[in-house]
Amino acid sequence: MTLKKLFTFYLVMLFPVTCLFAQATGSGVVTGVIKDKQTQETLIGVAVGIQGTSYGAITDTNGRFTINNIPSKTYNLAIQALGYENKTVYNVVVTSGNAQILNIELDPSGATALNEVVIRKNPFSKNAESPMSLQTLSAQEIKSNPGGNFDVSRVIQAFPGVGGTSGSVGGYRNDLIIRGGAPNENVYYLDGIEIPVINHFATQGSAGGPTGILNISFIEDVQLYTSAFPSKYDNPLSGVLQLKQRRANPEKIQHNLRLSATELAYSTDGPIVKDKLTYMASARRSYLQLLFSALQLPIRPSYWDFQYKIDYQINKKLSFYTLAVGAIDNFSFVTPDDLTAENVYTLQSNPLINQWSYTNGYGLKGLAKNGYWNLTFSRNMLNNQLDKYLDNQNPSEATRTLKIKSVEAENKMRFNLNKNYRKWSYSFGAMSQYDHFTNDLFSVISPEITDSNNNVLQPAVTIGGSTDINFVRYGMNGQIAGKFADDLLNLSFGLRVDGNTFTDDGSNPLNTLSPRLAASYAITEKLKLNASAGRYYKIPTYTVLGYKDSTGKFVNRNAKYIQSDHLAAGIEYMPGWKGARVTVEGFYKLYNNYPISLLDSISLANKGGNFNVLGNEPVTSSGTGKSYGIEFQFQQKLTKNFFTILSLTIYNSEFTNLDGKYVPASWDNGQLLSFIGGYKFKKNWELGVKFRYQGGAPYTPYNMQASQASYLTLGTGVLDYAQFNTLRLSAFNAMDVRVDKKWNFKKWSFDLFLDITNLYASAQPSVPNFTFKRTEDNSGFETTDGAPIKADGSNGKPILLDDNSGTVIPSIGFIMEF
Repeated sequence: MTLKKLFTFYLVMLFPVTCLFAQATGSGVVTGVIKDKQTQETLIGVAVGIQGTSYGAITDTNGRFTINNIPSKTYNLAIQALGYENKTVYNVVVTSGNAQILNIELDPSGATALNEVVIRKNPFSKNAESPMSLQTLSAQEIKSNPGGNFDVSRVIQAFPGVGGTSGSVGGYRNDLIIRGGAPNENVYYLDGIEIPVINHFATQGSAGGPTGILNISFIEDVQLYTSAFPSKYDNPLSGVLQLKQRRANPEKIQHNLRLSATELAYSTDGPIVKDKLTYMASARRSYLQLLFSALQLPIRPSYWDFQYKIDYQINKKLSFYTLAVGAIDNFSFVTPDDLTAENVYTLQSNPLINQWSYTNGYGLKGLAKNGYWNLTFSRNMLNNQLDKYLDNQNPSEATRTLKIKSVEAENKMRFNLNKNYRKWSYSFGAMSQYDHFTNDLFSVISPEITDSNNNVLQPAVTIGGSTDINFVRYGMNGQIAGKFADDLLNLSFGLRVDGNTFTDDGSNPLNTLSPRLAASYAITEKLKLNASAGRYYKIPTYTVLGYKDSTGKFVNRNAKYIQSDHLAAGIEYMPGWKGARVTVEGFYKLYNNYPISLLDSISLANKGGNFNVLGNEPVTSSGTGKSYGIEFQFQQKLTKNFFTILSLTIYNSEFTNLDGKYVPASWDNGQLLSFIGGYKFKKNWELGVKFRYQGGAPYTPYNMQASQASYLTLGTGVLDYAQFNTLRLSAFNAMDVRVDKKWNFKKWSFDLFLDITNLYASAQPSVPNFTFKRTEDNSGFETTDGAPIKADGSNGKPILLDDNSGTVIPSIGFIMEF
C-alpha cells in the first residue's frame, strides 16, 4: 500500500468516525497515592491541583486522592505539601475511558511553613547515588512515540548515548547499544524483579530481538542508567533499565483494547477486594505474518505474550505483590511466489525458532524507622530451540547444519534496606540465586570440501554435545550518600562484591570488588557539575560457561568476570523556562577480561546482533576494549502543549581480538542524533515526530573463495576475519510520524491513530550477503558451465546482495478504553 493510499484510507476511516462522534464530550478521573520518597510512608494533606483549572484534591489518611469529572484533555499536575519540595507531574492524559492512576513520591525540603516550601527547580529524576547518566520517561511519552510500536526499547533509543542496530547488522531490532557497549551488557528490572528476557525472539546470550514483551499500558515510568549504577544492581556493564508499573484502579474494573497493523492487545485492571487487593492482566497476539506477507518476505514470525500483577496491602506498613511476564514465539518460513536471490538467501541463512520464556516474581515491601526494605523472590526461564537445514522448507537430519535445544533457569532472592538519617542516606543488601542451564548443541562451522576426485581438501568442522550445569551466584552491596556545604554538594560511595560456585576463581570476592563514587555540586541555582567513577563486573553468559569440548570438559570454566571501568563528568543546566533541561556529559569506559572466541579469534563484544546464539564456543578471557565520547541533550517536558527530546552523541568504540590489536567495534557508529517532539492540538488531536541519524557501522568482508565452497552447506558466506571490520556502511537516517485523534464519551474513549515508520523511505544500509546468481526464471542457480551447481559451488557465480532499499512501514489502529 502506497503512502498516498494509506493516508487516503485513514481519512476515509476518520470522516465517518468524526461525524458519528462529533458530539462526544466526556470527563475523566485522576487518582493516586502520594508518598515520602525516602521512607515510602503515605502523606496526609498533600494538595494536588490541575494546572490551568480549578480542579484539585487533598490526600486522605491513606495518602490517596481522587479528582473527578475532569474535562478530557492533557494536563500537568502541581503537587504541594508542607515540608516537601513542590513537584510537577507532566503530560497526564485524562480520558473518559480509563482512570489515570498515579504513584507520586515527594522529596523532603526541610521547610516548616507552607509559604517556605521550596519550588522544585528540577523536574527530572535524580538521586545522590546517580546524579548523572540517568534518564526518565513517563508512560505517555512512550505511548505517543512515533514508530515506537508501544515498545520501551525503541523509545529509549532517543536518549543520548543509546543506539540500536538499525543501519547495521540485524536491521530493525531492539538491541540497545549504550555508549558503545554490546547488547548483552545491559540488565532489566520490573518493579525490582530482574527480567532477563524483554524481547520476543531474543538472541540467547545477548538481549535483543525484533519487538518487546512488556505491556506499556501497565508502565508508569522508565529509568535508564548509562553509568553511575547503584550498587544494588548486579551484572551491568553499559546500562540498567528500571521499569515501574502503575497501580491498578482501586475503585472499579477497567479495560483497554488496542489494535494495530501488527498486533491485538487486551488488558484489564481493577479491585479484587476494595482498598486491599488489586490486579492487572494482559494478553497480546501478533499477526506480523500478515505484514511480512505484504512486504513479500519469506519469514513468518508470530508471538503471544502475557503479563499480570497483583498488589495486596497487608497493613499500612507492609505490602505484598506478585507479577509475571511470559512469551511464546515461533519463527517459520514459506516459499514465496517470487524466489529472488534475496528470498532464497533469507530461507537458507536464518534458523527456525521455537522459543518461550517467563519471569514470575514475588515481593514484600515493609516500612521501617526512617526507611523501608524490599524482599523479592523470582524465577525466570528461557526455553530456546533453533534448527537450520540446507533447505529449511524440506528439513531432514542429513541436511541439518544447526541444532540448539537449550534451557536457562534462575531462582533468585534479593533483599535491600534503605535508611535515612538527617542529611545522610544509606542502603545495603544481598542476593543469591540458583542457576540451571542445559544445552543440546550441534553446529557445522565449516563443511567438508573435496576436489573433483573426492580428495578431502578441508575436513568438516563441527561442534556439539550436551551440557547440564547447576551452580549458585551470590552478591552483597552497600551505598552511603550525604549532603555537604549547605546542601550544595552531594557525595555518594558504593561497594559491591559478587561470586559463584562454578568458575575457577568465582569464589574469591576480591576478584569482583567494585567500588563506585559519585559527586554533584550546585555551582548556581540553575547549573550543576556532576561526576562519577566506578568499576563494574558481569559474569560470562551461560552459553559460554556451559560449553564442553569433544572430551566432555568444561573448557571455559577458567573464564573471568568481564570488567568495565567507567569515568564520567558533565554539567546540567536548567534554563529559565519551566520543565526544560540541558545536559552535556563526557564518558570513558575501559574493558578487561572480555571473552574472545578460539574458533574465529573474534571478541564476543562484537557479536549478538542477529537471531542466532551468542557463545557456544571455547573462549579466552584476554580481550580488552575502550569506548569514549561526549553527549548533548535538551529535554522539554510538556509545556504549552509541546514536549521534546533532542540528543547528540559522538563516540568511539574499539575492542581487541585474539591478535591483541584494537579494531572498531561492530557497534562503533560514531555519531547518534535523535529528535522526538510532540504537540497537543485542540479537540484531542496529537502529532508526534521522530527523527534519527546513525553513523555507519563497521563490517567484515567475505572470504570469497571459502564462501563459494561453503555456501551450499552453510547457507551463508564465510567472513574474512583477517580483515575484521575494515569496511563501513554509509550513515542511516529516517523520520517517523504519528497522528492521534481521541474521542471521549460518558464511560469510554476511542483513539484512532496513524503511525508511519520511515516516512520518506530512507534507504537502510545493510551488510552485503553472499550468494550465487539465480537463473533468469529463478528456477535455480546459474552456473559457469550450464550444468547443475556442484556441491562445492565451484561452478556457481558468486554475487553480493547489497540491499539498501527503503521501506515505508505504515500502521493504522485504535485504542479503546472502557
